[in-house]
Amino acid sequence: MSAVSVIIPAFHAHATIARAVDSLRAQSFMDWEAIVVSDDGNDYRAALAPDPRLRFVSTGAIGTGPAAARNRGLDHATGGLIAPLDADDAFAPGRLATLVPQALAHGAAGSNVRVVDDATGVLVSTLFPTDGGDVTLDAARFLATSVPMMFVADRAVAGRWDDDVFLCDDLPYNIRLIDKLGHVPVTAQPLYEYRVREGSICHDVRSGEWAERGYTTVLRRLRADGLGIASPAISAMLEDAVARKRDLNRAFEDARRRGEVANFQEFIAKRRPVAANA
Repeated sequence: MSAVSVIIPAFHAHATIARAVDSLRAQSFMDWEAIVVSDDGNDYRAALAPDPRLRFVSTGAIGTGPAAARNRGLDHATGGLIAPLDADDAFAPGRLATLVPQALAHGAAGSNVRVVDDATGVLVSTLFPTDGGDVTLDAARFLATSVPMMFVADRAVAGRWDDDVFLCDDLPYNIRLIDKLGHVPVTAQPLYEYRVREGSICHDVRSGEWAERGYTTVLRRLRADGLGIASPAISAMLEDAVARKRDLNRAFEDARRRGEVANFQEFIAKRRPVAANA
């Protein structure tokens, strides 16, 4: 049994998964296991150097989506803490050492995020200003963000992802955490690197269509079963935020069709320029 189970969904990830796993091997906190979940029928063992902390499972299908793949990984996880990592992203070396104690103390913890263009290595933005100090995320502040966040969380508190939300699955998953905990501490250090990569699910030419479907599914589920959110106030905030995010996604799609931007993070960065010291 490991302290932290890092769950890595893999869909056409041969070009990037070694970098993601290498970022785990570089962690100063070493009591982790990584569960690589193939969602494309491929066996990723050959793409990675042998390591007893790596485990390999499959969804048994192709393209079930990140949420379903993470749930499959969760079924095989042994750690008391869960840390999602996308196969084209990376952890900074001190991420687990910094966040594990906070997650044990508070139930979950997060970090600032560096958004990086994968082709050039150029910094596009950070989620929060790096000189603004640590952040305490409540529901309203979390819902105002526009970059996916991956918390390190107590698995007993976090629960599961929503299989039917193909894109934007981080919204209901993270908001349920905040609903249970009240708030989540987030360090100002950018310890997660979110790579904007052409061809990834979030930056596919169909990402706008998938996001539209994801937001619509969240709104439908909120009205049908509440998505497991106990607080009526947080449920109402989520409904309002998702409707606004859907409008923002539609504006992005219009800008992309006009050739003004290539991906959503570029669209967001043009609306909110990166801080000079980020």
